[in-house]
Amino acid sequence: MRIYALSVYIFLYLPIGIIALFSFSAGRSASQMQGFSTQWYGKALSNPFVIDALKTSATVALVSAILASVFGTMAALALSGMKGRIRVLFDALIYIAVMIPGIVIGIATLIALVTVFDAVNPWLEAATGWRLSMGHGSLIAAHVLFTMSLVIIIVRARIEGMDRALIEASSDLGAGPLATFRQVTLPMLAPAIMAGFLLSFTFSFDDFIIAFFVAGSETTLPIYIFSSIRRGVTPEINAIGTMVMGASLMLLVIAQLTLRRGKAPGH
Repeated sequence: MRIYALSVYIFLYLPIGIIALFSFSAGRSASQMQGFSTQWYGKALSNPFVIDALKTSATVALVSAILASVFGTMAALALSGMKGRIRVLFDALIYIAVMIPGIVIGIATLIALVTVFDAVNPWLEAATGWRLSMGHGSLIAAHVLFTMSLVIIIVRARIEGMDRALIEASSDLGAGPLATFRQVTLPMLAPAIMAGFLLSFTFSFDDFIIAFFVAGSETTLPIYIFSSIRRGVTPEINAIGTMVMGASLMLLVIAQLTLRRGKAPGH
């Protein structure tokens, strides 16, 4: 089993390691190591198209993660008080949202947004002169709907492990529901909420499939990478991929450490 597990990890991570290695090539070949250089990282970070795509991805991911954390936490608290078949139904819907292929979510979101825009735009344009269109708003809406399920699952798990005696003690001491939530419930949920925020940011920042359908004229970093590799892979693309991978792994590690800290005794 150890050999099998090692083989699986090699199969998964060796291609990533090769991309990272070739990003330091001094030549222009993306598949041959021709000396060692960090020039492609400098060129990637000085490319205005890369910077614009990076700003779009970071903005969309940040706003999506904030909204997903807020709405996901509210939904998790509401679902924790439900019982019976209605809870089973909502649990199924949440897990389906996580398990369903991204291309299905992308197509469904595109159809839903186009339908809403066609219905609202005539009235909105007549009243204000504005029209709804694909762009930052559609990207944020699609990513919030997708990543909110992750936050709900993480926060729900934390709620199930909370000590209810502390909440009951707060009520017995005269604290109202809002004060109990602010002083007792929220601090205990904070690690899970932060972990959900980091995961939501990572998933939104790295997403290509859903963004491809709803981005409109906007270009996120994954869309830029996909458009670039259609003309051929270069060491600059390897450098961009390596930086994105490193940032994503760092956020995932921080999210995991945050969750472990929240589960540690005394937290």
